[in-house]
Amino acid sequence: MRRFLFDVQEIWKYRSLLHMLVVRDLKTRYRSSVLGVAWSFLQPLGMMVVMTFAFSVINRAPPTIEHYSVFILSGLLAWNFFSAAVTGATGSVVANASLVKKVYFPRSILPVSVVISSLINFLLALPVWMVVTILSGHPIHITLLLLPFVIAIQVIFSVGVSFMLSTLNVFYRDTQFILELAMLALFFLTPIWYDIDSVPQREVSLWVRRLNPMASLVNIYQDLMYWGRPTDLDFVLRTVATAIAVLVAGYLIFRHFSPRFGEEV
Repeated sequence: MRRFLFDVQEIWKYRSLLHMLVVRDLKTRYRSSVLGVAWSFLQPLGMMVVMTFAFSVINRAPPTIEHYSVFILSGLLAWNFFSAAVTGATGSVVANASLVKKVYFPRSILPVSVVISSLINFLLALPVWMVVTILSGHPIHITLLLLPFVIAIQVIFSVGVSFMLSTLNVFYRDTQFILELAMLALFFLTPIWYDIDSVPQREVSLWVRRLNPMASLVNIYQDLMYWGRPTDLDFVLRTVATAIAVLVAGYLIFRHFSPRFGEEV
């Protein structure tokens, strides 16, 4: 615990570097783009249109899900946040090899900076959900006030996963290629375009939630943003416990191997 607090203080001490990396990541993401930062909300909006058409027009959506575009966007924004954060953070140490070899700074800043920049993109995209919800006539619920809490849970979980994968990628560069396939599989196992409670076999839906933490997080987002109901407390506590466990495991792995990063990158 003492070492963890020391590392947090180190990150705060080098906050100017963290700020620089976040800004650089945002600039790099939209470099040579005509629309620039507008893509932070145009991309999920475009995906929402495609998915709504695919699963509502071509393959009929469940009749219980009204305002289907609002439902999809509620989960899609959370997924895009996680996908961008983890995919970008996985290569963050290797991509900054010259910096790692020459300058001392807490290496944890590298994956954390990518998660923060992805969080900023997520926050910029939230107004799109609000506009789509208002235009579709779907009610905006008071449960939105709980949104910062679930966002904090996702940040914790994303940082933990990023610590693990960025470490693994330093030693095994195949990690990013495997990750692309894993993220595709995970996307279809996450209830973004279907209601998890509508899965015929209840045991299947339970195992999807247990083995896929993003399914639990997306479910909480949908409860707050679409259904307008607070998620069961025991379900939320299990999700929080999972996120913290992943963060602790990721941090310990990253801290153990980070002294060797300079030799490997």
